[in-house]
Amino acid sequence: MRPGPLRRLSLWLAAGALCASRIVPAGRGAEVPLFVLRAADYAPAVAHFNAMEDENVVNLIPNAGAWAWLRANMPFFDCPDPAVREIYYFRWWSLRKHLERLPSGYAVFTEFLTRPAPISSALGHHLMEGRWLRDQPDWDSYVLYWLRGHGGDEQPDLHKYSQWLAYALYHRALATGDRAFPVGLLDGLIRDYGAWDAERRLPDGLYWQYDVRDAMEESISGSRTGKNARPTLNSYMYGNARAIAAIARWAGRPAVAADFDRRAEALKRLAEEKLWNPQARFFEAREEGDGLADVREEIGFIPWYFKLPGRAYDVAWAQFSDPAGFKAPFGITTAERRAPQFRSHGIGECEWDGAVWPFATSQTLTALANVLEDDPQAPVSARDYFDSFLTYVRSQHYDGKPYIGEYLDEEDGYWLKGRAERSRYYNHSTFADLLITGLVGLRPRDDSTVAIRPLVPPGTWDWFCLDGVRYHGRNLTVLWDRSGRHYGRGAGLRVLCEGRTIASSPTLAPLSGQLPSRPGS
Repeated sequence: MRPGPLRRLSLWLAAGALCASRIVPAGRGAEVPLFVLRAADYAPAVAHFNAMEDENVVNLIPNAGAWAWLRANMPFFDCPDPAVREIYYFRWWSLRKHLERLPSGYAVFTEFLTRPAPISSALGHHLMEGRWLRDQPDWDSYVLYWLRGHGGDEQPDLHKYSQWLAYALYHRALATGDRAFPVGLLDGLIRDYGAWDAERRLPDGLYWQYDVRDAMEESISGSRTGKNARPTLNSYMYGNARAIAAIARWAGRPAVAADFDRRAEALKRLAEEKLWNPQARFFEAREEGDGLADVREEIGFIPWYFKLPGRAYDVAWAQFSDPAGFKAPFGITTAERRAPQFRSHGIGECEWDGAVWPFATSQTLTALANVLEDDPQAPVSARDYFDSFLTYVRSQHYDGKPYIGEYLDEEDGYWLKGRAERSRYYNHSTFADLLITGLVGLRPRDDSTVAIRPLVPPGTWDWFCLDGVRYHGRNLTVLWDRSGRHYGRGAGLRVLCEGRTIASSPTLAPLSGQLPSRPGS
């Protein structure tokens, strides 16, 4: 029997380094159990992806092994929109390309196929996406690489870029049900938070960051030299503090939990007081010595990713669907389109002055799902989420083939790095997580309740099914069938656990059910 997560962690840490023999490569276990869909129906899509390229870069799982890896790992999805189905499977297929094993034995996920070393800028995205895969040891290894892989300490490059590691670890545990792993890392997460305090905390309590170290260079409000207080790192630190508090409660350390809850509350007050522009009704960067930047940028939506703002601030979302704000033909722009400096910094040098970045789209759609969950009076709707997600799907093509790159033109969808090898299969965003937690609406929780809040608007899809999704150690199926004839399981929305219905509704409405007790529990 394989040891539990806490036991594995103690073995790894006691050794001082991660031994390759302790890591089970993902995809070598049993196939994902399906209760409604047939895996064989989706194998041709993977064969098509394999055939559309020359595979000039091969990491741990080659194309020849892609279907076996996916069949053993990913939840399966079906819907009436062939483009959504295609990109769903393409994104899992392309993520698999980034699984690498370092000479030290650590399994890691890269950002660029042309650079075999991992980079911390999209670490939070990687963990939020990867939490839905069936096998998790490689993801444990990836986290341990960053927090323990430098002679038992965290990697020096962990803070090269802003990141929300503690938050992503906590939310990963909400999906997997594995509390032991983050609990075993609690002291390291506390030390990591303290390192950010030492490196980036301003006298007023906010945090500063160069835009390039937010992985958002050449932004309108940013600087490579000025210590600007940006909504990015301040939101990340708020989310990390809340996560550390929650993990501390799991660990039975109430004093630590109370301390980090206080830190989070203080940062929330500061962000609302100092980063909110009441005239623009938007969160903005505060430039060093010069006050607010006076430009709306997509980073102003990031506070909602972590549920930082109160409802009074939800008015900012009126800009989301405004064509003079952030809505463009090929996605959500990184700066408001009415800004005088919009798209003023050139082309092809990673500009965040308006072009569409999947990294930011992932953050914004995650934030939007949170707003829709918490505030029914917000100036956005499920239709806004659905339409933006479909635009995100449409953008992920190049020359008629599925493609994910760095960033694209908001008007014509052209990928601005063109065919540059560093841009191809760029692992810098999420997709499956947005579909699972947004469109399908599986909202991870810290209890035995399965909560579904689908963002598929009524009157759009007549059916969809997410099958074989691993949740708290169980296999769930979420399906919608308007007539009941497509899947033959009855009309309406329903949730199955190991093939048995635990909740149902005749409409696409919020739904909840209870995970069955395990035998002997």
